Amino acid sequence: MSEPIRVLQVLGHLNLGGAESRVMDMYRAMNRDHVQFDFCIHKKEECFFEKEIKEMGGRVYRIPRFKVFNYFAYKKAWSNFFKEHKEFAAIHGHMTSTAAIYLPVAKKAGVPLTIAHARSAGVDHSVKGIITKIIRRPLKNRTDFCFTCSGLAGQAVYGNEACKSGRVHIIPNAINASKYLFNKEIRGQLRSQLGIEDNLVIGHVGTFRYAKNHMFLLEVFAEILKLNSNARLLIVGDGELRGAIENKIRELGISNEVILAGLRSNVADYMNAMDLLLFPSFYEGLPGTVVEAQASGLPCLISTNITSEVGLSDIVRFKSLEDQASDWADEALSMVAQKRETRLSEVQKAGFDIELQVPMMEEFYKTGVIPEGLEYFDKGKNE
Repeated sequence: MSEPIRVLQVLGHLNLGGAESRVMDMYRAMNRDHVQFDFCIHKKEECFFEKEIKEMGGRVYRIPRFKVFNYFAYKKAWSNFFKEHKEFAAIHGHMTSTAAIYLPVAKKAGVPLTIAHARSAGVDHSVKGIITKIIRRPLKNRTDFCFTCSGLAGQAVYGNEACKSGRVHIIPNAINASKYLFNKEIRGQLRSQLGIEDNLVIGHVGTFRYAKNHMFLLEVFAEILKLNSNARLLIVGDGELRGAIENKIRELGISNEVILAGLRSNVADYMNAMDLLLFPSFYEGLPGTVVEAQASGLPCLISTNITSEVGLSDIVRFKSLEDQASDWADEALSMVAQKRETRLSEVQKAGFDIELQVPMMEEFYKTGVIPEGLEYFDKGKNE
């Protein structure tokens, strides 16, 4: 049997996160006799998914973090990497902040297929965010393929003209959809374990960073408590803003009603335990969490800053961040369902099932041609 082709996936890290989880879902479902993933990350410390990757035959490489002043050293590190590694049939760059640097280096070194993949529709409000926008401006012209998870993310990373021209391809953020089917037994077990058997459970899943807007999430929950003292907030995730979030919880006087569950690999179980997903992000690409919630039949109240493309079913409602926290609380309580019903069929029909997507991605990596059916969204919906 011939060796599988090897595809290099470029990410910032390999801890639990949106892009990382989506790539890992694909990797697990991939026929690794045909296509094998390797990873290049920008983090020194060992990450959450590394052991699993190595068990599946993948390799993990590291490149020093880009810090602007080390532009030439960063570029040289990539050049040296590809001098050593000639085995890649493709490089798939999910870290678009510096993809305009490393993808051309890969192409020059002889990698046949280069892909940039936009997974976020915004940047943090900081000097770093401004620099990111400047560096990735030429990206659309420095890669073979421009992928994105949504129209908004495509416009943010590649620009409106590139999107309208057909240069940008919208690929659904596929999940292992059947994994998220509602399970009443798991729900009961986990709620008992957490001591929330009889509570109304508002949930959130996401990295503790600016984009997720945890401060407003907590303010909304504080308003929900005024209307229903039996409510509890279950937050799955961790990150750089943990300290600030803990301070806000204390400031609002809701420490006894908030459960910080930390990073969890069994997110599906935690979604079973929730009654509503509250997701007031400042920006997203296309949040896989909201797709997962729909497969689970979990109602979702999300911000209008998030692309409408994620609303695959009628259990998702959008609300403006300009509305008061008390208005969000009223809306949230009105959405709590009496009966949990999965929207798995809508998720699958929309192309968000990993089992349906993986064979097409395998073909793409091998041929460099996008198979019919890989792109779900019609162009007109995203203009």
